[in-house]
Amino acid sequence: MNITGTIDRPLTHDPKKQAPMKPSTSEPAGSAIPDFTMTGANDSRQNRTREMQLIPEALARAHMQDQLRQAERERRAVRLVAARRLQRRAERASLRARRALAMAVMQ
Repeated sequence: MNITGTIDRPLTHDPKKQAPMKPSTSEPAGSAIPDFTMTGANDSRQNRTREMQLIPEALARAHMQDQLRQAERERRAVRLVAARRLQRRAERASLRARRALAMAVMQ
């Protein structure tokens, strides 16, 4: 029983007992594109897709950081307005106290 195996169903799975791979005679030597260019292209394609999938996340992160900076600026502005209001109130109270003291001394 001398049945040869096929590529999909080899006669044996032991690589030492299989027939050695021979280059095809129908194709000239060196005509095939080397594998590393295909894997490089696939890798770059994969990286590009990964980067493109991460673009919305990066945009959302940048948008959130911008909103946080804007909210912080608004909080600082509100604190500054409140501080100025309290300063004017303290100055008026100081003037009233000074006038009251002057009136007490004058009498």
